Amino acid sequence: MGEYPSLVATDLDGTIIRGDGTISARTVAAFARVEAAGARFVLVTGRPPRWMAAIAATFGHRGTAICANGALAYDMHTGEIEARHLIPPPVLAAAATALRAAAPGIGIAVEYPDGHAADPVYESVNWDVNLSLPRLDDAELFSRPASKLLGRHFGYTCDDLLTQVLPALDGLVSVTHSNSKGLIEASALGVSKASVVAEIAALHGIDRESVIAFGDMPNDLPLLTWAGISCAVANAHPAVLAAATHVIGSNDEDGVATYLEALYT
Repeated sequence: MGEYPSLVATDLDGTIIRGDGTISARTVAAFARVEAAGARFVLVTGRPPRWMAAIAATFGHRGTAICANGALAYDMHTGEIEARHLIPPPVLAAAATALRAAAPGIGIAVEYPDGHAADPVYESVNWDVNLSLPRLDDAELFSRPASKLLGRHFGYTCDDLLTQVLPALDGLVSVTHSNSKGLIEASALGVSKASVVAEIAALHGIDRESVIAFGDMPNDLPLLTWAGISCAVANAHPAVLAAATHVIGSNDEDGVATYLEALYT
């Protein structure tokens, strides 16, 4: 390996996925170069597993994928899902109660390892999702472990909503956002993209100084501040640009691919 980082961890949306929803052939080739050099790569995303099949196919069913900000592992080869860190039902119910008190009018949705559901108030930005999203009462909605708890309130920006609810959720769940309109995302307490990449690195005897991470949104901040080398794409959230050790080209400019091509020569 020499001077090469031993593990590459990257966010998807806004980082290697372009504004038109595609991943370029150049980016796929850059990650193939990482593997050819003997390093590992991990896709670490807030996405649920049901949105990962096309991504796995794009990468030729190689690499490791972590979904729901660290809650679930998605097997890129088989499509199988492994629950890693879920929110227990009592905590889920308590966090939802706290959210409703902190931001009256907020809608609640829950991601499970095998699907999702919401209360009657929650609204997606996607009309088709609103039509198909199962609507449950609280007793059923919070009856089983969840990979993520979502809260949406269109009266707030994501940053303002996060600031509003953080004190109420302290000690219950880990909360962040990925800049989807008026939305915050909560994971099991202590779970983040950083915590799960640290687990993977430890499993393979890789220290944090040998990890490089790429991201664009606040849900990437724990990973970027943990990794030995951190890169924010040029289109990143201001807090991410400030935290990263390097700022690279944007997602639409294949900034991650460009950086990896120079690194893994």
